[in-house]
Amino acid sequence: MSFTYGWHVLYVKPRWEQKVFDSLNEISLEAFLPRVKTIRQWSDRKKTILKPLFPSYVFVNIHSSLELHKALSVKGVCAYIRFGREYAIVGDKEIAQIRFIIGEKDITNIETVTELPKIGESKKILYGALAGLECEIIQADNHSKIIVRIDSLRQNIMATIPLHNLERA
Repeated sequence: MSFTYGWHVLYVKPRWEQKVFDSLNEISLEAFLPRVKTIRQWSDRKKTILKPLFPSYVFVNIHSSLELHKALSVKGVCAYIRFGREYAIVGDKEIAQIRFIIGEKDITNIETVTELPKIGESKKILYGALAGLECEIIQADNHSKIIVRIDSLRQNIMATIPLHNLERA
């Protein structure tokens, strides 16, 4: 197993994402915790909260083998995500896409899915902040649910965008 620089994915204890993210920043490691707004319903109230887009995952940008070990020593970190013998490395472009999707106000109902839909067609987004991006439609009404594949994580991001922003790919 060889070491590669870049964005590694840490698997952390459930509900420890924010604590691990803060701890990584405290020890001067560049970390990224993508979070999305969601509405929680309790018996007496509703509240908008931020929840991790990828539960139990925190991204850390590693530049040396020392940083690789420093990140692993943070309380709440379990391991690095690996596929076989290879570390899951997320490219800068994919990190930028995730940052963009979670930061764009016109994109709603963001969630992740690991299974690819069986039905749907490929589209290219024409207008708006995601212009040029290819996606797969999984639901169509006045808005469309799209999937953006993050191949290095073997995950997909699902979001809702206006139907008029799409054309056949």
